[in-house]
Amino acid sequence: MTDPAERQVEALLFAAAGPLSLDDIAKRLPANSDVEAAIAALQATYAGRGVELVCVADRWRFQTAPDLAFLMTEEREEPRRLSKAAQETLAIIAYHQPVTRAEIESVRGVQASRGTLDVLLELGLVRMRGRRRTPGRPVTYGTTDAFLEHYGLAALADLPGMAEMKAAGLLSLDLPADFALPNPGGVDLEEDPLEDDAAPEFHTDFLGEEEER
Repeated sequence: MTDPAERQVEALLFAAAGPLSLDDIAKRLPANSDVEAAIAALQATYAGRGVELVCVADRWRFQTAPDLAFLMTEEREEPRRLSKAAQETLAIIAYHQPVTRAEIESVRGVQASRGTLDVLLELGLVRMRGRRRTPGRPVTYGTTDAFLEHYGLAALADLPGMAEMKAAGLLSLDLPADFALPNPGGVDLEEDPLEDDAAPEFHTDFLGEEEER
């Protein structure tokens, strides 16, 4: 017989508008529910099926099995592609975060275009995460969960090395000689946060509520 918590977690993950953390799930389940055990059971149940349960950015979601991705492939013209400057800026932010505009310019060796950062912010790949505790209180930038989801990463620690980044076109082949990839998971105590995380959203069209007329 299926554990009630397993069924409840399954329902939440299918109804959620985006990936859910363990805390998000636990808040909606009855007290003392074993969320981790339910997640493990669901992973085993869906292993090898057309839909699998995966962890992305420390959150859980159902997604199509990788070997069936060809069924979902659709050739279409991309409305916007990242420029070389945007790709390099995104890579620097990913590996150096939290990082200020001045620090991005120092790594790239050229002045950062405001439009480049605006594009990354608009696409939801980058966010303003805090203010550095230094004179002028410059804004610091970091990547978002959408960045991890887009590149299929469970956490920043899964970012590829420099060679892989160059091969993928995310780093220029003529980077400064002193360019290095620091630990992206490091904690920076020299900044103050700008905002708190928002609560998860859920699809509600299955509830059968009547529309107002």
